[in-house]
Amino acid sequence: MKQHPGTPYFAAVGDALGENYLRYSFTKGTEQEVAFLVDALNLDSGARVLDVGCGAGRHAVGLAEAGLSVTGIDVSPGLLAVARDKTAESGVSVSLFEMDAREMPFHEEFDAAISICQGAFGLMGGDDPVVLRKIAEAVRPEGKVLLTAFSALFEAGHPRPEADFDPDAGVVHEATTIKTRDGEDRTVDLWTNVYTPRELRLMAIGVGLIPEEIWAVEPGAFARRPPDLEHPEFMLLARRPQWP
Repeated sequence: MKQHPGTPYFAAVGDALGENYLRYSFTKGTEQEVAFLVDALNLDSGARVLDVGCGAGRHAVGLAEAGLSVTGIDVSPGLLAVARDKTAESGVSVSLFEMDAREMPFHEEFDAAISICQGAFGLMGGDDPVVLRKIAEAVRPEGKVLLTAFSALFEAGHPRPEADFDPDAGVVHEATTIKTRDGEDRTVDLWTNVYTPRELRLMAIGVGLIPEEIWAVEPGAFARRPPDLEHPEFMLLARRPQWP
């Protein structure tokens, strides 16, 4: 298997895609996903939410339209430019910053934080625990953390000829062709970490979070269903405790 470069490789992929990122089928269920997030996080209007790896801003904009105060960070200036355009079109206010999730400076500033659709968590090779620790530090005590991750159980049971799954490392590598914003075909390497529910719970506990729920989900069909073998992603809902 070709090794993960150890850098936020998706920045260059996002820059190459630009608006074309939104052509992929997995981006078409935003309305359903945002409605589920609003319900699952159960926040009051005006609550502060951090979107880690916000990409083209589709969830950040939707959450802002739902009355939340949203900050989004991403490593790709190209995708952030799309997010700013979408924010302006929608007429809502979203604070957007170019930033590596491993270097976030936030400390107890948000009522909730999300990292979904492999926005940051899942793409950083061996640094996923660092990303999750930074997310945990960003929320206030009793704040919620919600993230999605690809399912190792699904990947093992649904092998793909174009993907190389290393079950020991828990990493899937594939070379795929994208259509750049300039209309060119370009082959890029993608690495995605995959997890079991137990691994997600243990990682959450390791950074000081209390896991509350894990659900089996897929793009455009977020739901409170128990972990299974038939859905490609897991969603973790956790809470930062209020210590005495």
